[in-house]
Amino acid sequence: MRYVLLLVALITSTTNAAVTFDETMALAKQGEAYAQYNLGLIYFKGEGVPKNDTEAVKWFRKAADQGHATAQFNQGLMYASGIGGVPENDTEAVKWFRKAADQGHAKAQYNLGVRYGNGRGIPKNYAEAVKWYRKAADQGHAKAQFNLGVRYYYGDGIPKNYVRAYVWWSMAKTQSDADAAGNIDILKPKMSQQQIAKAQTLAAKCYESTYKDCD
Repeated sequence: MRYVLLLVALITSTTNAAVTFDETMALAKQGEAYAQYNLGLIYFKGEGVPKNDTEAVKWFRKAADQGHATAQFNQGLMYASGIGGVPENDTEAVKWFRKAADQGHAKAQYNLGVRYGNGRGIPKNYAEAVKWYRKAADQGHAKAQFNLGVRYYYGDGIPKNYVRAYVWWSMAKTQSDADAAGNIDILKPKMSQQQIAKAQTLAAKCYESTYKDCD
């Protein structure tokens, strides 16, 4: 269900009512990747045409094959949860998440990190999970920031570091992540006053630099 909600949320924000269906179809048939992606959205949501998951998948795939990062991410979501008429396939999900992640797509980077963390569709590798969480966290992805904090807290895939756990949970907290706020409350009694002061200074620097200066 979570993957479905992610996909619908993504779709809701990307359609353009000013472009007609016929114009989009014409451009898609000419091989324009953005039009192929938008046509997939139209069919997936049933905007002005009957909802058709088969057509949606077909046009998403055409755009994805041309390197459209969000279409690649959508392909990953569909394979991850078996929506849109495609069979659930963790290996395919990872493949498409990686293609989008390599282009800097933050949600794909986060999902690839999750896959490395749970070993679905790819061998479990906490160090790789940390790498991809960090890439997404640097772009402001709140759940990636939260998960990165978890890795620092437990020392999974990276040396245990309460200061950095505090920093990344603080970043997630600024985006209203309630779990991050609760984790900070649990963490602080385990830290010295010096560690807390250092973490707060670093967190302020990270936030003010829009995640560009967090080390």
